[in-house]
Amino acid sequence: MAHSPVESRGTTTVPARVVAKIAQQAASEAPHIGSDAGGVLGLGARRNFDSRPAADCDLYGTTAVLRLNVGVAFPAPLEKTLHGLREHVRSRVEHLAGVEVGRIDVEVSWLNPQSRIVRGLR
Repeated sequence: MAHSPVESRGTTTVPARVVAKIAQQAASEAPHIGSDAGGVLGLGARRNFDSRPAADCDLYGTTAVLRLNVGVAFPAPLEKTLHGLREHVRSRVEHLAGVEVGRIDVEVSWLNPQSRIVRGLR
C-alpha cells in the first residue's frame, strides 16, 4: 500500500486553548512553580504546587504568544527559576503542539516562603 505525500493529507489545526493547556501542563512540570487552586473569583484560593498554573495563548498563524500566572517557592532565585520555566514551556509547547513560541510573559502573583524562612522573618 503506497502512502500519499504529507502535503496532500490535509492540514492540522491546534486551537489556542489547546496550546494554553499544553503550556499549563509544561509549567506545572517546572521546579519551584505553583498555582492558585480552589476558591471562587480569587476568594479562598490557596497556593498549590500540585496543580497547573494559569495560561493564556494567542495564536498568530503558527506562532504562539503565551501568558502564564504562577507562584514561586521562596527563596528560589527568581531569574534562574523563570528562565528555566520559559525554556521548559517553550520546548514542550513547540514539540507537542507544533507551533513556534514567539513570546512568554510570566506574572508571578505570589511567593511561597518555606516555614523556616517565615519564622526567621518574624
